Amino acid sequence: MHRRKFLSGLAAATVTGAWTTARATRPRPPVPSRSAPAYFPNVALRTQDDKLVHFYDDLVRDKIVVFNMMYARCQSICPGTTLNLQHVQRLLGDRVGRDIFMYSITLKPEQDSPQALKEYADAHHVGPGWLFLTGKPDDIECLRRKLGFVDPDPVVDRDTSQHIGVVRIGNDAIGSWTACPALAPPTQLVRVIRWMDVPKRQST
Repeated sequence: MHRRKFLSGLAAATVTGAWTTARATRPRPPVPSRSAPAYFPNVALRTQDDKLVHFYDDLVRDKIVVFNMMYARCQSICPGTTLNLQHVQRLLGDRVGRDIFMYSITLKPEQDSPQALKEYADAHHVGPGWLFLTGKPDDIECLRRKLGFVDPDPVVDRDTSQHIGVVRIGNDAIGSWTACPALAPPTQLVRVIRWMDVPKRQST
């Protein structure tokens, strides 16, 4: 399936079907990633260390990536998701930041400055190789939709708390993306992430 069609379908996926999608999706052999820049906006973002990065060129291109959406003042699922992803990061070890990259994008950029995200990351003892990202509201909204953190019901979609219960996992080099519940057992999340690592899996 062409990458753009696949990701367009992903953008229409709901949180309820995320784990089914994760189990059903299988990476394909490597294919050129020329269509990716046309799909993903290369918007400017800021990390929790106030470093300027560009979404596609710096964060996604040819990488295995793990995305979730959150906001620093969230009192519902965000802290649990962060804790769960901490376990994932520990299980992956030093691969995080080397060949697997973890990103948390705020859903409330108006509130979450780089400093607010740094305080959140420090308070939750987030390890290196995991970036927290903010940016212009319109750019964040575009990324939310492009990454598939949407609900087909516009009323539900307007509720930001509905978009924080899922993790998107992708391998840009082969054009394969999937989704898992954010609170799935860390070992299951790691299994899906490693499944995306086609060259590594084929060599073992």
